[in-house]
Amino acid sequence: MSVFRISYRYANSLFQLAVELDSLKSFADDAGLIANTIDKSKELKALLKNPIVKTVDKKNIMAKIFDKKIGNHILDFIKFVIDKNREDILYEIMIEFLNLRDIKEGIIRAKVFSTSELTDKIKKEINSKLEAKTNKKVFSQYSIDSSLIGGFVVKVEDTVIDASVARQLELLRKKLKEDISISNN
Repeated sequence: MSVFRISYRYANSLFQLAVELDSLKSFADDAGLIANTIDKSKELKALLKNPIVKTVDKKNIMAKIFDKKIGNHILDFIKFVIDKNREDILYEIMIEFLNLRDIKEGIIRAKVFSTSELTDKIKKEINSKLEAKTNKKVFSQYSIDSSLIGGFVVKVEDTVIDASVARQLELLRKKLKEDISISNN
């Protein structure tokens, strides 16, 4: 079975519990903390993927890391995942949980790449246009991409909106080629 299917099953179980307990926000906050912690720590990733480290040791380490930082239900869930020998995909489970929360709340995540830092006004304008186009609440993550000549590129789910200078030049080049070929006929 694929990692996606397995992580989805665990994430969906956690999601159902969060909804049942009416604690979706706190569960999501905890899931975000866990995912960020795993993502930023090579040592923790290696520990979770290491089959030599005993289950009880992994559970104790995770309890020490997240004690008093996350709720008991999430901590129990982590221990359950470790008991099932799925700790190597704990990060994927947490990300999938956050995706399920986003779907329920009508949220989409966008990644915006630009040549330099965008002003708050431009960020608000990009967000409002994306929200109008998708009819969903948009949370954008902004990054600088030095390979761009100018403009910006937005990635929303499977869609790419390329407003870069390179793309505009490419479109202009195609238009000129079409105009030249039409005039030669």
